[in-house]
Amino acid sequence: MIAPLESLLKVRGLNAGFDAGPVLFGIELEVAAGELIALVGANGAGKSTLLGVLSGLVRATSGAVTLGGEDVTNARPEVLVRKGVAHVPQGRRLFGTMSVEKNLLLGAYLRRDKEVRDDLGRVLDHFPALKDKLTREAGTLSGGEQQMVAIGRGMMARPKLLMVDELSLGLAPKVVDRLIDVIRDINREGMALLLVEQDVLVALDAADRAYVLENGRVALSGAAAEVKDDPGVRRAYLGL
Repeated sequence: MIAPLESLLKVRGLNAGFDAGPVLFGIELEVAAGELIALVGANGAGKSTLLGVLSGLVRATSGAVTLGGEDVTNARPEVLVRKGVAHVPQGRRLFGTMSVEKNLLLGAYLRRDKEVRDDLGRVLDHFPALKDKLTREAGTLSGGEQQMVAIGRGMMARPKLLMVDELSLGLAPKVVDRLIDVIRDINREGMALLLVEQDVLVALDAADRAYVLENGRVALSGAAAEVKDDPGVRRAYLGL
C-alpha cells in the first residue's frame, strides 16, 4: 500500500474580498508535499485573489490557512516566503530596468546561506535561453523570456510551494509547452506547485489534481484527468 503524501498546504473555510465586496466563499483546498495542483476557472472566478491570500497580499476575512501544520492565516508576505511559499504573479512584474541576473537574485533576498549561486546555476540549467542574457535589462526580453525570469526568481527562494499565476498569458503555444516542461521538471525534483491558469487544458494536462473555481467557490475538485473528463468542464472550458 502506497503511503499518502504528506500535507503541505491546507485551506479551510476561507472567505476573502475587498472593499467592493466578498470574492472568495468557503474555499477548501489542499496541496500535498511534491504535488502539482491546477487551479482553473474563468476570468474573475477568484483565482488570483486566492493566490493573494496564500502569499499574504490579501487578507482573509475568515477561515484558516495552514502550512506544514502551522497556522499562517494572514501572515505577512516575507514570513510566508521564509516558511517556503513563493508567488510568481500574473504579468511577471519584473524590474524592467534591472538586469536579468539581479531580478533572479531578488528571489533569494531573504536567504543567508552560501548556496544562492549554486541555485542560480540550477535555474539557468532549466532556462538555458537566459544564460547569455544575464546582463540585459529584463524589460528588453521577449514575453516568454520574461516569464522564465519570473519563474526563476520564484525558484531562487528555494520554496516548498511555488505558486504560478497565469503561466500562459500572452505567450505562444510553443513557449507555453517549454515552460510547462520546466514546471514538470522542478515538480519532479520535489517542489510542490500550484498552477493557476485560464487555459484549462494546459493546466489539467500538467497537473496531478485540480480545483475548478467558479464565482469564488470551489465547484469541482479531483484527479486532473477526472476533472478534464467532467461533462460540465468540457462544455464550459474546453468547448466540447
